[in-house]
Amino acid sequence: MKTIITGGAGFIGSNYVYYMLERYPDEQFICVDKLTYAGSLENLEAALNNENFKFIKGDIADRDLMYRIFKEEKPDVIINFAAESHVDRSVVDPDIFLQTNIIGTGVLLDACRIYGITRFHQVSTDEVYGDLPLDRPDLFFTEETPIHTSSPYSASKASADLLVLAYHRTFKLPVTISRCSNNYGPYQFPEKLIPLMIANALKDKQLPVYGKGENVRDWLYVKDHCEAIDLIVRKGTVGEVYNIGGHNERTNLEVVKIILKELGKSEDLISFVTDRPGHDRRYAIDPTKISNGLGWRPTTLFDEGIKMTIKWYLDNEAWLQNIISGDYQKYYERMYGSR
Repeated sequence: MKTIITGGAGFIGSNYVYYMLERYPDEQFICVDKLTYAGSLENLEAALNNENFKFIKGDIADRDLMYRIFKEEKPDVIINFAAESHVDRSVVDPDIFLQTNIIGTGVLLDACRIYGITRFHQVSTDEVYGDLPLDRPDLFFTEETPIHTSSPYSASKASADLLVLAYHRTFKLPVTISRCSNNYGPYQFPEKLIPLMIANALKDKQLPVYGKGENVRDWLYVKDHCEAIDLIVRKGTVGEVYNIGGHNERTNLEVVKIILKELGKSEDLISFVTDRPGHDRRYAIDPTKISNGLGWRPTTLFDEGIKMTIKWYLDNEAWLQNIISGDYQKYYERMYGSR
């Protein structure tokens, strides 16, 4: 089987590449990635030595390029990780989110129609459901929860999901969609909460926490996510949406304090900053469908996963420093410097 993994040089995509190379050494994998600020060939350094792995630099919204890749490579499966994914950036500049997340997905779907595939899998997010109240811990997102987006990012991902389902209904394209909770683990770009806090704490810099840090997220270790996607692609029902959740809810402040404690740093480093516009209060996923239907359950508890993640960043400080580019520093100052 030959699989194209779009966005495979990013955080979740690169972890998926390594998961698949280890699990299926006889299959062929092609990574297509634009290599924006959050995608780096450094993430795929070990993968590039594999004979059954190939990297192609390209934008999924480039129709001519994607058609040429499909025609030449004749893939069986497409897994679309490629996306602009940071909420704050979408508030500042929504256009690129519309271009990549919606137009890019549409180009991939058209290529699948023309050249034929056995499965197109869209990697989505629980953010398409909006948020849940903090005072209702009994409520969870299910696959039937109405879409109710809060940011240009989540709206662009919801639009892509609807497009995928429309191509299934109209053109009978064999598709599946997964919507996951917040991922964490190796190779995550340090604009997201956990790697940002680790990076700042290591340098004894202030740790910017939105509002009072009361917002709740359901944390999913990235390897558990990779396993779930693989199961959906190989055994999931065509046309279905599957929620992937970790059952590891923590407030943002709890997460930050855990990181500081693990690194032996003072909580005095915490700096509360003005909340982001439209900040979702709580995400919590009910993964009953994938659990009952495909036998998947997360195996990594947050207390274990966060220690493994912190250790990875400590062991890979050179990667962390290399990945923090001048562009990221300018963005960081724009987002947090005046708060």
